[in-house]
Amino acid sequence: MRYQVVQDGAGRPSNGPCEHLASLPETVRPGSTKGCEDCLRDGTRWVHLRECLTCGHIGCCDSSPHRHATAHWHAVSHPLVRSFEPGEDWAWCYADELVAVPVD
Repeated sequence: MRYQVVQDGAGRPSNGPCEHLASLPETVRPGSTKGCEDCLRDGTRWVHLRECLTCGHIGCCDSSPHRHATAHWHAVSHPLVRSFEPGEDWAWCYADELVAVPVD
């Protein structure tokens, strides 16, 4: 899937460059369909889910107590996640602090 930048981290419209979008793999399979992989392992809870667009790791959002999606980015340097919530199709680049949406 291809993505296009639509806004910056402050919510202002942007078409700023995100070099990370060009290096996404063709397909990524989610590491879990039951919830945040780390929360499931640790027996903790999450608020919303994010999928790493590089490896498929499912982590919890920054509103969740343990912020596992952000922790995954810091641990392995995979900068792009997408919302793993039903009805949401946006992606976030941690490195560039940009929001993108699918263009396909």
